Amino acid sequence: MATPHRLPPSASSLSESMRDLGYSLATAIADIVDNSIAAGSTEIDIVCDLSKDSPTLLISDNGQAMDEAELLAAMKHGAANPKHQRAETDLGRFGLGLKTASFSQCRQLTVVTSKQSKIAGAEWDLDLVSEEDDWILSILDQQDIQQLPYIDQLSPTGTLVIWRKLDRLFEDQEGSKRDEVVNEKLDLVEKHLGLVFHRFLSGDVKQYKKITIRINGHPVTVFDPFCKSNKATQVLPKEIVSVDGKDVLIQPYILPHHSKLSAKDYEFYETRSSFISNQGAYVYRNGRLMAWGDWFRLVPKGEATKLARVQIDFPNALDESWTIDIKKSRARPPQDVRDRLRQVIAKITSTSTRVHRQRGQKLFQEISAPVWERYADNGNIRFAINRTHPVLASLKEAMSDKQYRSLLGYLDIVSASIPVEMIYSDYSSAPRDFQPIPLDSAAVIQRLEQLQEILFGQNEVDVDKFREVIISSRIFDTHMNIVEDYLQEAVNEPG
Repeated sequence: MATPHRLPPSASSLSESMRDLGYSLATAIADIVDNSIAAGSTEIDIVCDLSKDSPTLLISDNGQAMDEAELLAAMKHGAANPKHQRAETDLGRFGLGLKTASFSQCRQLTVVTSKQSKIAGAEWDLDLVSEEDDWILSILDQQDIQQLPYIDQLSPTGTLVIWRKLDRLFEDQEGSKRDEVVNEKLDLVEKHLGLVFHRFLSGDVKQYKKITIRINGHPVTVFDPFCKSNKATQVLPKEIVSVDGKDVLIQPYILPHHSKLSAKDYEFYETRSSFISNQGAYVYRNGRLMAWGDWFRLVPKGEATKLARVQIDFPNALDESWTIDIKKSRARPPQDVRDRLRQVIAKITSTSTRVHRQRGQKLFQEISAPVWERYADNGNIRFAINRTHPVLASLKEAMSDKQYRSLLGYLDIVSASIPVEMIYSDYSSAPRDFQPIPLDSAAVIQRLEQLQEILFGQNEVDVDKFREVIISSRIFDTHMNIVEDYLQEAVNEPG
């Protein structure tokens, strides 16, 4: 018969290994914020102080606090069994988040909590754990607590998490470069929290209170990935899938074409996300965003579907079905959800494609003689220069047959040589950077005179036809006031 043998892990080795689970500063802080929200907090403050010899980062909240016994349980590694049923409002799972998230960024974790005017504190110091090779937790007395940095940030009822020995924050940089590195990271933290907790910040999660998060005193801005405040956003019918007796909600959206966004809104979204890389499903567990920007290999990402988003909500009772990881950064839908999602995606991607192409189609519909024509032949798509365009027709009259054939030959080369890949890359990443040829007023007038000469020569100007050709060229899109003045003069000129 086998002999049982106790073989506990080395505290020193395991604690150092746990530091490399893949947390960033943003995901680590988000894990601490989870605890604050689960505790019913409404105010969460994050402070990063680089002014002292020993830089400090702290997260404070005004949520339901802990007594000493509860604090010691929270500081224990593996404080909760992931297989046990949890409260519906619990945002944790493994009982590891506080420790693993903190150790990924610092070597000294201190937690102080105030409940009914009783203050308790405890501290993990990885240097002590490594030195003793044992899980030694320091329980702080009141004198220790009062000497802690920023202890005045502790609410009468609330919790204060303090990170010291921040050995990974600066990336070996010093001086102004160190501060620049930290400020860049804090900017990413703000954007990450604004997305991951956007529904809590907006007060849209029923079982939780609306929260405010501040970083060094500045409120975190809400980032809604579905752009619901814009009237042009399409909200498609909701789907419900039952998994193990629990409802999973699937809510599809189609974002507006970028032309429907104000300049301010466009800049806000563009600096926080890429439409093409962030298309896909947004998976929420109890209202907290877990994973996003993925179609789960059900369809490939593409330019035509970049406006499609799907909000998926599931309760924490289904954690195991979704294979949630410790960092809460990965989620894979169970098969029943995948099957329904595949059907939903088929519907929404076609809608997204229509919205994305609408601007080009609308332009072709509004212009009777477009410069370019789109052909779909047996499933193949191509674009060619319109040979019936009035400008080309006028040039034909002024050219010999040989010259005109040469011109058509060159236009065929132009049509076949469109740099589609380059245009696709540039347009998908920065659509509003595409602008007409820059022209000053004198250049606009000169172009209009040349176009008039090609179309009408010395004959009377057909203003309606002239305007149609001008619109089709797109050269004058940003100078239509000059165009209208020019056309008015053309009308008034004696024949």
